Amino acid sequence: MLRHSVIFRFKPAISPENKAAFLEASWRLARIPNVQNLEVLKQTSSKNSFEYGIIMEFDTQEQFDYYSNHPDHQAFIQDFWIPSVEDFLEIDYLPL
Repeated sequence: MLRHSVIFRFKPAISPENKAAFLEASWRLARIPNVQNLEVLKQTSSKNSFEYGIIMEFDTQEQFDYYSNHPDHQAFIQDFWIPSVEDFLEIDYLPL
């Protein structure tokens, strides 16, 4: 099981409407085949400056690679991620 997570901060100028559209589009990533246990989360720790997180799981690296290259994921990156996200941290985990 591969757990894919991105923790991010929006650009300061993003409107509330664009933020809501981004978060709604994030949930639609679950429609891509092999995406499991998608979560869209609000970050609450004062120990870092990130605001939100998106976490999902895949059974195999191949499934994750398929997701990464899927046209719907690529459209999300172009239409929502690049225009909206100021900074992010991506972490992919495998169980020990």
